[in-house]
Amino acid sequence: MMRSLFLQAPSFDGYDGGAGARYQMKREVKSFWYPTWLAQPAAMIEGSKLIDAPAHNLSWDDIAHEFDTRDLVILHTSTPSFNQDIRTARLIKERNPKILIAFVGAKVMIDDEASLKACEAIDLVCREEYDFTCVELAEGRPLAEIDGITWRAADGTIVRNKDRAAIEDMDILPMVSPIYKRDLDTSRYYGGYQRYPYVSFYTGRGCKSRCTFCLWPQTISGHRYRHQSVPKVIEEVKYILREMPEVNEIFFDDDTLADAHDFVVELSGALRELGFGTPGFRVTWGCNAKANVPYPVLKAMKEGGCRVLLVGYESGNQQILHNIKKGLRVDVARQFTKDAHALGLTIHGTFILGLPGETLETIEETIQYAKEIDPHTIQVSLAAPYPGTFLYKQAIENGWFDNEDHLLTDGGNQIAQLSYPHLPSSVIFEKVEEFYKRFYFRPSKIGSIVWEMLRDWDMMKRRLREGVEFFDFLSRRKEAAG
Repeated sequence: MMRSLFLQAPSFDGYDGGAGARYQMKREVKSFWYPTWLAQPAAMIEGSKLIDAPAHNLSWDDIAHEFDTRDLVILHTSTPSFNQDIRTARLIKERNPKILIAFVGAKVMIDDEASLKACEAIDLVCREEYDFTCVELAEGRPLAEIDGITWRAADGTIVRNKDRAAIEDMDILPMVSPIYKRDLDTSRYYGGYQRYPYVSFYTGRGCKSRCTFCLWPQTISGHRYRHQSVPKVIEEVKYILREMPEVNEIFFDDDTLADAHDFVVELSGALRELGFGTPGFRVTWGCNAKANVPYPVLKAMKEGGCRVLLVGYESGNQQILHNIKKGLRVDVARQFTKDAHALGLTIHGTFILGLPGETLETIEETIQYAKEIDPHTIQVSLAAPYPGTFLYKQAIENGWFDNEDHLLTDGGNQIAQLSYPHLPSSVIFEKVEEFYKRFYFRPSKIGSIVWEMLRDWDMMKRRLREGVEFFDFLSRRKEAAG
């Protein structure tokens, strides 16, 4: 077995773009997702090691020695971090010319040949679901025999092997939490709406929704939801409770876990049997949810200890939801939100400005909608045409952007890349700050946050820190606009 290192390379200060983040950027408040897409294959290879440099504030000098005794490096990359990542690849090769470097991630999957041509230090890229691809690489199999890779032959030619089939039995994948415990510091991972410390992992992959902007289902994971059995999920939950006692919340990071009603109800019941949702039980859980989960399912989730839902509302305008193929009605989303609030579930709502069909009027409609449904916290993003998505293809065909993959500033802040004849990108960019201020700077919202802080000293310290980070975020946005 090759001595294998899985790497999220050093990048922008505070850059949350690891192998698990859906939007790669510096966020409004400090936030880091667990690098699940690296931890999963790392758990399958004996003697492997995982380094998540951005979350642990590690520079090249901090990790350079790690490559002296390694045979294989699996480096996760993304469109925003690619240029930085190829610089790291060159440094690795200079230090150890014999090392084999493989890049993984949606960026290289959909742009495999160009990625190899961009950097001579990259030996191959892994496409599709790459867990078993990494295992076969570590086993030392000839590259010509490994499905799902595009590689550079000895004569310099680029060879594209056949696609790797999707994993059907998700139970064959090992737990990722032992890799977190072994290689990561859980205190380094934050979420603005999650209890701290938290742990996140996937119980399944794929999403049946067809949202035109969403990266993972259109590239690596696909639109067919495949999930583990409930006993398999419970096995990992038990491990976390036993071996990671510092954890206060578990986040099931499937694209939309609650879409599978029977599965999530069964899972909620099994979690209830472990003590989740009962008086005095300390650990809670959360998940991603589409804003159309029926009340009985939400009730079962709440009874099983669910505390928080991450909900992608995107827009308050029905036509925009149609334009992006969201498969969601605004009136249904309103009722879902009322049901969740009535059950005592906390909602972190996400919105996107600048989607196809956006106007000043629809932006105003979305701001009013957000204030009306009133999720506990929000995230407002700019429409990002990631290569490999339908939105990217649509933007190219309509001339909405210049075909340059500069989704972030040099400092890691998100920019408005789409621009329309009636609504320039500069206006869309400015509306994000207005959205945040009009949502949060309301007496009712300020009051609820202050009350939350007064009831919990740890929350007091956290919200004060996040407040400083949020105003710094607004300041950085002004610099980016300038």
